[in-house]
Amino acid sequence: MGALLRLEAVDTWYGQMHILQGVSLEVGAGELVCLLGGNASGKSTTLKTALGLVRPRTGRVWFDEEDVTARPTSYRIARGMAIVPENRRVFAPMTVRENLEMGAYLNRDRASRAEDLDRVQQLFPTLAERGGQLAGTLSGGEQQMLAVGRALMSRPRLLLMDEPSMGLSPLLVERTFELIQRVHDSGVAMLVVEQNANMALAVADRGYVLQTGRIVLADQAGALRAHEDLRRAYLGSS
Repeated sequence: MGALLRLEAVDTWYGQMHILQGVSLEVGAGELVCLLGGNASGKSTTLKTALGLVRPRTGRVWFDEEDVTARPTSYRIARGMAIVPENRRVFAPMTVRENLEMGAYLNRDRASRAEDLDRVQQLFPTLAERGGQLAGTLSGGEQQMLAVGRALMSRPRLLLMDEPSMGLSPLLVERTFELIQRVHDSGVAMLVVEQNANMALAVADRGYVLQTGRIVLADQAGALRAHEDLRRAYLGSS
């Protein structure tokens, strides 16, 4: 069985700037893969390329055995991708429930939308408790939960997460990764872009390390945590 998502020798440019250089990675069905790297390493560009927000100059993007390189973002979302963007980006003037319902905008069946809402609220009971509260009044951690719940309302087969720990306190970072683990345990495949290597590798199955647009390390999460170069660069030497 092939990978659910596969980037194949992708080169991406922003004008004259060569951002991604021969990037290849895979995410299997139900697998949690993290993409690690520092600022300006190309992590978010990789995510945008997977989603179709950026089109590679060379290389291919495959989703569920289909070449979607030339397909728009809307097509990929309809096929089963969803994203939790950097900084959450919830709809602040809308209620928690309205935000969740926005995640199901492609689903015209009222009964199945209600089922999805119930499933997400069971996964995250806080969202059920705060259903009538304005999203903008939630804490950072609660907004992250809402952003994830909103994405899950589309019944994704692949959830993309861009820097989920950014701007959160250490306690909320820990809770965010507990949230990620819960989603992973529910069977959704995930590609998580993250700078916090220690937390990401603690929940991931596999990981890739991106440096100035190139994949420089790729392995099982446990092996990466023990890798000396990675420990020096991201985890601190023992």
